Amino acid sequence: MALPLFPPTEDPGPDFSSLLRRSAVPAFPAVPQGADIAASVRHATTVVALRFADGIVMAGDRRATEGHAIAHRAMEKVFPADRYSAVAIAGAAGFAVEMVRLFQTQLEHYEKVEGVTLSLEGKANQLAQMVRQQLPLAMQGLAVVPLFAGYDTSRGVGRIYSYDVTGGHYEEADYQATGSGGRDARTTIKLGFREGLSREEAVELAIQALYEAADEDSGTGGPDVVRGIYPTVAVVTADGYAEVPEQEVADRFGALVERKRMGRTPNGSASGGGEPA
Repeated sequence: MALPLFPPTEDPGPDFSSLLRRSAVPAFPAVPQGADIAASVRHATTVVALRFADGIVMAGDRRATEGHAIAHRAMEKVFPADRYSAVAIAGAAGFAVEMVRLFQTQLEHYEKVEGVTLSLEGKANQLAQMVRQQLPLAMQGLAVVPLFAGYDTSRGVGRIYSYDVTGGHYEEADYQATGSGGRDARTTIKLGFREGLSREEAVELAIQALYEAADEDSGTGGPDVVRGIYPTVAVVTADGYAEVPEQEVADRFGALVERKRMGRTPNGSASGGGEPA
C-alpha cells in the first residue's frame, strides 16, 4: 500500500488524526443515530492521579461493567502515553482503549515528523481534541473521560489534567479522580494529601483511594486475592514511566486490609466500641 501524498496546502504535517481524516479513515467508528447500545457496552471505572515530590502516581482499578454485571475483572486502564506521560481511561471501554492507542500513535508520529517531543501542555491539548471528536458518541451514552498526567521536563514537576466529554481540559493542582467511584477516591486523597509526599506515601494513598472507592461503588473493583488481580499503579518521574511491581501493590493492599481488619472487633463493630458498621 502506497503512502498518501498531499499538496503543500493540504499537508496534515505532524497531526496523525488529521492524516486519518484526509485519508478518509475514521478515527472512531460511527454509531447509527438513535442506536441504543450503551447498556450493553463495557464501561471502565475509577482511575486516580496525584502529585508527589518527584512526579505523579496514576492508578486504576481493573473492573469493567456491562450494565449491572461484571463484564471483565482484569481490564487495564492505565497506559504510558510516551516516556514522560501516562493516560488513564474511564467510560466506554472499547472506544477508550482505541483512543489511547490513537493518542500514543499521535505522540510518536509528531516526534518522528518534527524531530522533537510535544510539551506536556501540547500533549494535553492533543488528547482534548480526540475527546472532542468523540462527542457524537458521548451524546449517545458512549462517553470516554480520560485522565492525563506526566512529568514536565521543562519545569521539573508532575502535572495532572482532567477532561469532560466536550473535550474541555483542566489542569489540577494536586490530584484528581474520575469514573463512577471518583468522588469517594477524591475524598480519600483529599484527606491524606500533603505537599511533598514521597513515592511510597503517594502509592499508598492511591491504593487506599481505590480501596475506599471499591468499598462504596459497585462499579469499582477492589483487590481480588483469589484470582490474584490487583489495581494497576504507575509512576512518572524524571526517569520516565514505570509501572509499580504487582507484588508491591499486592503487599500494600494486604497490609491495608489487615489494618482494616485489626481496627474492628470480632463482632464487626469498631474497636472503639461504637455502633456496628
